[in-house]
Amino acid sequence: MRKALLKSIAERKLRIAVIGQGYVGLPLALTFAAKGFVTYGIDTSADKIRRLAEGCSYITDVADQDISRQLKKKTFVPSSDFALVHDCRAVIICVPTPIKRRYTPDISFILSAVRSVAAHLSKGTLVVLESTTYPGTTEELIMPELEKSGLKVGRDIFLAFSPERIDPGNTTHKLSAIPKVLGGVTAACNETAATLYKTVIPHIHTVSSPRAAEMAKLLENTFRLINISWVNEAAMMCRAMHIDIWEAIDAAKTKPFGFMPFYPGLGVGGHCIPEDPIYLYWKARQRGFSSKFIKLSADINTAMPRYALSRVQELLAVSGRDLKGARVLVLGVTYKKDVRDLRKSPAVHFIDVLGKAGVQVQFHDPLIPYLHIDGLKMEGVALTPGLIAQQDCVVAAVDHSGIDYKKVLKHAQAVFDVKNIYQGIRSDKITRL
Repeated sequence: MRKALLKSIAERKLRIAVIGQGYVGLPLALTFAAKGFVTYGIDTSADKIRRLAEGCSYITDVADQDISRQLKKKTFVPSSDFALVHDCRAVIICVPTPIKRRYTPDISFILSAVRSVAAHLSKGTLVVLESTTYPGTTEELIMPELEKSGLKVGRDIFLAFSPERIDPGNTTHKLSAIPKVLGGVTAACNETAATLYKTVIPHIHTVSSPRAAEMAKLLENTFRLINISWVNEAAMMCRAMHIDIWEAIDAAKTKPFGFMPFYPGLGVGGHCIPEDPIYLYWKARQRGFSSKFIKLSADINTAMPRYALSRVQELLAVSGRDLKGARVLVLGVTYKKDVRDLRKSPAVHFIDVLGKAGVQVQFHDPLIPYLHIDGLKMEGVALTPGLIAQQDCVVAAVDHSGIDYKKVLKHAQAVFDVKNIYQGIRSDKITRL
């Protein structure tokens, strides 16, 4: 059975179902489709499926023509019908793994997807989970669900975990260039999954178990969370000691070994960094271990918008302005430079904090025309000289390439530079984080 599966992979006769057509699933489905595999992009969102069928992309890293090209070749088939899984011999699950409440993971999307897949699963099928989750999910939850049908993992079906490692907006390290980590339940599961992924990703790094692969992904993202929180704390510390944190970072990174630069900001955003470490924190607590690093790091980053509010308040006080009633323009609301993604954006949280403090807040973002998120309903404004001049303070929250920061500095009364956009420029108008 496994030999037939490997043969169908080699001959590109294998049909693949990618469950979840978001920032992970859609690029992956199109990558397999471009290699000649008939790939079903399955999602429960009718709106997503409609847009995909029309050749329209809704994420930064996928162009409309990328979708249209595979639709014309009939190698990419968007659908909401899980019954298509029956005709597939590879199923890759790429669904969200959010936080249910603070410090508690929500794996309901994974369980729902697995149960829908299990209802249509056939012998000789490879199932891979790519959604980031806590160690043990694949073996403790997914495997029992799949085996309820009587199919035995390692004999009748093959199961592995292979974490997504996509960095939205990163044009240097694209999906096929990022080494693929994977861990199968058995050696046969490992070999089968590796054979499939090698068709689209040259470098495969196999580990001994799904738990090891699950932990590897959490190590990556927790490393970033902790280091970002440390540099945010260092920024606050440097402020108290009248030191320029940006100058200190520039000096430290001249060391050719033993130091990796991280930069302060309003916190962390996107799906991975704010939430993935919490999965590890939760699982560790289930085993009687409390991670002080993770909790402290999450708390520091969550507090950054309020710290930024206090800095704006200080800045306004210099010109005799109160925070309440002040006019503040926020430049950039996405969680990352040049990426049209609002997930867990600290800039959005900052706008909410400003509004609750009585500030007359507006925003401009070349990628986001309006905000209808987390209770906020705002329309973006055009970045005109007149609007800039009317503001008591302009906050440069995201360093988008599409914002004319020279024009901003020319017309602004005061600028709070969160991202060190005006590095090397001396002006009484500029206050840095």
